[in-house]
Amino acid sequence: MTLPLTRRAALTGAALALTAPARAAAPVRIGVLTDENGPYADAAGAGSVLAARMAARDFGGTVLGRPIEILHGDTRNKPDIASSIARGWYDSGVDAIVDLPVTPIAAAVQQIAKEKTRTVMIAGAAITEFTSKLCSPTSSHWADDTHALTAGVARLANGQKDSNWFFVTVDFSFGEALESMTAKAIEATGGKVVGDAKFPIGSTEFSSQILAAQNSGASVVGLAAVGNDQVNLIKQAAEFGLRENGVQLAGFLVYITDIHALGLAVAQGLSFPASFYWDQNEASRSFAKRFMAEQNAAPTKEQALNYASSLHFLKSMTQAGTDDPIAVNKAMRALPVAYFGRPATLRTDGRLLTDLTLYRVKQPRESRGPWDYYTDVGTLPAADAFLPMSPACA
Repeated sequence: MTLPLTRRAALTGAALALTAPARAAAPVRIGVLTDENGPYADAAGAGSVLAARMAARDFGGTVLGRPIEILHGDTRNKPDIASSIARGWYDSGVDAIVDLPVTPIAAAVQQIAKEKTRTVMIAGAAITEFTSKLCSPTSSHWADDTHALTAGVARLANGQKDSNWFFVTVDFSFGEALESMTAKAIEATGGKVVGDAKFPIGSTEFSSQILAAQNSGASVVGLAAVGNDQVNLIKQAAEFGLRENGVQLAGFLVYITDIHALGLAVAQGLSFPASFYWDQNEASRSFAKRFMAEQNAAPTKEQALNYASSLHFLKSMTQAGTDDPIAVNKAMRALPVAYFGRPATLRTDGRLLTDLTLYRVKQPRESRGPWDYYTDVGTLPAADAFLPMSPACA
C-alpha cells in the first residue's frame, strides 16, 4: 500500500524528530582501562576511575552539547584481555582510553588505538618507547617515563659523587632499562656501580638480594622494582637493618599508597622522583581533599594523571569543536595542560613535559598527620628529565 504524500512526510518528520535528538545526545565516553583487583589496584584501580569521573564533573558533565560518560574495565594484567576490551570499546564508539598500568598492556592498547585512529592516554606504564618509537598522532604519554625516573635518581646522587651503588632489579625489560640508564648516569657523575641482583616478578623473598647488597659495601641501593615487589623489598631491607647501617634506598616508580602500606617507620629515608604529590601546592591539596572525601586515601600520581589527562581531553574537544580524534589530539598538543599548578605541556609526539620533584620519605617524627609523607629535596627540570623528541615522531 502506498501512503499519501502528506502522511509519508508527517511520519518522516516524526522519525527525524525522534532520532535527531537521540543522536545529538549520544555521550562522549572515556574508558578507564586499569588494574581493578591486582597488584596495581591501590595505585590505579578504583582511584583512577574516580579521578576520571571527577574530571567529567569538574568540566560540567557535558561537552559539545553531549553528556560525558566514564566507563571502566579490568585488564587483570593480561594484554589479551586488555586488547579485547579496548577493541570492543573503540568499535562501540568510546572516544578515549586512559590509565593503562603495566607496559605490555599499554603497548597493546596503544597499537590498537593507532590502527583505529582513536585516542589513548597512557597514565600508568612508564617506558620511553611510547613516544620515542611507538608514537602516533592520537597517543599521549602522561606517566613519568623511565628516562625521567632515572635522571631523577641520578640527580639525587649528584651530591654523593664518590657513592657506590648496588641495584636490586626486577628481571624484565622495565627493570633492566631502569638499571642500565641509571648506571650510566651515576658513572657519568663520578659514582660507581658495584653490582646488582635480579629477582622474578611476584617475588616475596628477597633475603639473598639484600644480603648481596649488604656484602657489596654499597652506600646506595637502587630499587628497580614496582608495586608489591617493591613494597616487599623495602620491608625486608628494613628488617635487615640497611638504613641503620648507613645504606640509602633510592626508588624509581614509587606511589604514596606504597608508603602508606609500609608506614614511615619502615619507609623513612627512601628517595625518589615524581611529578605529583598531593601536598605539593594549593591546587594539588584542593584536588586531594575532594578525592579523599570519596576514596578515603590520598591520590597517587597515576590517579592524578588520569584526572589531568581526562580533563585536558575534554577541554581539547571543546577547543577543536569536534570529536574527530586527529583534530582533538592536535588541540591537546596546542593547549597548556592544567597540572595542579605546575607548568606542563604536551609535546608534538604526545609526551607530557613538566618538572619532577625529588622527594625523601619523612621520619615518623617529621610527619604532621595521615598521608604527610614526603619532603621536597630538589627539582629536576623538564628539559633534563625527558629525552629530546625523535625525528620520526615530529
